[in-house]
Amino acid sequence: MKLIAALLTVYNRKDKTLKCLEQLFNNNMPQGYLLDVYLVDDGSTDGTAEAVKNNFPQVNIITGSGNLFWNRGMHRAWEGAVAAKTYDFYLWLNDDTFIFNDTVEHLLKCSEELNYKSIVCGALCSENDPSKVTYGPRTKNTLIVPNGTLQEAFLINGNVVLVPKVVYDNVGMLDPIFPHAIGDFDYGLRAKRKGFKSYSTKKFIGTCENNVSLPKWCYAKTPIRERFKALYSPLGNAHPRYFFIYENRNFGFLQAFKHYISIHLRVILPQLWK
Repeated sequence: MKLIAALLTVYNRKDKTLKCLEQLFNNNMPQGYLLDVYLVDDGSTDGTAEAVKNNFPQVNIITGSGNLFWNRGMHRAWEGAVAAKTYDFYLWLNDDTFIFNDTVEHLLKCSEELNYKSIVCGALCSENDPSKVTYGPRTKNTLIVPNGTLQEAFLINGNVVLVPKVVYDNVGMLDPIFPHAIGDFDYGLRAKRKGFKSYSTKKFIGTCENNVSLPKWCYAKTPIRERFKALYSPLGNAHPRYFFIYENRNFGFLQAFKHYISIHLRVILPQLWK
C-alpha cells in the first residue's frame, strides 16, 4: 500500500475549502493507494476549522498562529505529515483550486512515467474559459500549456504539486524562511540543483481563477506610505527581504541586488511602469 499526504493551509475561505476537500475526497483513488489530509487552519474566524471537522472528520487539522500565511502554513502541514507517518508522496493543494475527478490518478500516472523521481506540477485552467491556463508549471517566461506530453518546467506554482518521497528525502520541505509567496518557485529550483526535474501534467487537472489585479504597491493612486506598507506585507508578493534571499540563492547576487533596487524604485515612482 502506498501512502499520499495531501497538504493544505487555509484562512477564512470556508466555502472554497469545503469544496476543495469535497473534490479531493471524491477523486478516483487508484487501487493500492491511501490518502491522508493535513490541513493547517491559520486562525480562521469564519468557522472554517469547525466546518471541516464536521464535514470531513478524517482530516488532520493543525491550528496555526494566524501569522503563517501560505508557505509557512504548508511547511507546518508538511511537518505534521512527516511526524505522523512515512509517506510515498506529498500532494500540495490550494483551497481555491478545484481538481477534477481523475486528478490524483493522472498525477500518479505522470509520476510513474518519470520513475517516481520528479516533481509533477498540475496545469490549471479557468472555470469560465477551459482553454485559458491560469496557474501551474512555467518556463522561464510563461505558463506551460498542456499538450498531452510531459513538459519540463523551470518554475512551479504550488496550487497542485505531487512530490515523491525521493525528492523529499533529498530536498526536504518548503523553506519556512518565506512567509507567503516565492517558496514554491524556490522549492522547484532547489530540487533542480539536487538533480530532480519538474514536469507539467499532460492535461489540465483542475480550475483556479487568476488574481487579475496587481499588488497595491504597484499603483500610483495608492499613497506612498500605503505603498511601502503593502510592499513589506507578507502578502505583497515581492517583499524585498525575501525576494532578495530567493534571487540571491537561485540566480546570484547581481540579479538580486538589481531587483531589490528596482522594486523600491517602482514603489517610489510607480507611474514609470505600465
